[in-house]
Amino acid sequence: MEGKKNLLTYSGLKALEDEMHDLKVVRRKEVAAKIKEAREQGDLSENAEYDAAKDEQRDIEARIEEIEKILKNAEVVVEDDVDLNKINVGCTVKLFDEEYEEEIEYQIVGSTEANSLMGKISNESPVGKALIGASIGQEIEVETQVGVCKYRVLGIQRS
Repeated sequence: MEGKKNLLTYSGLKALEDEMHDLKVVRRKEVAAKIKEAREQGDLSENAEYDAAKDEQRDIEARIEEIEKILKNAEVVVEDDVDLNKINVGCTVKLFDEEYEEEIEYQIVGSTEANSLMGKISNESPVGKALIGASIGQEIEVETQVGVCKYRVLGIQRS
């Protein structure tokens, strides 16, 4: 069974590749040195430094495995090919929030890149789903956990 495709922008792909490189090249060596140093202290049964280093090693290996799975099923959105007449993954959209009467901007990304604090929303989130396919001037209503949100699309550009 093939896994779900992970939509990534080029910058998201690059960030994951950089994190993977750092984990494999830098962090693995650091934690191996910590384990070696802790072993040299003798009795491992009550060695907190050894336990902490082994936990860190497990976390690093789990993250490497997670990134490898994401990259294995990655589908990169080429921002240059994005149609700017309709909202899609790889677009930055400017919206007018009807309730708060303010302009907001979101970058539409795949779920693995989503980070609402950085203005990156997933194409699978309620707002992201509602925006996909919308065009400039269109009004969107989205059912969210806090109620219905209303937006008007003001602009679409490449991320």
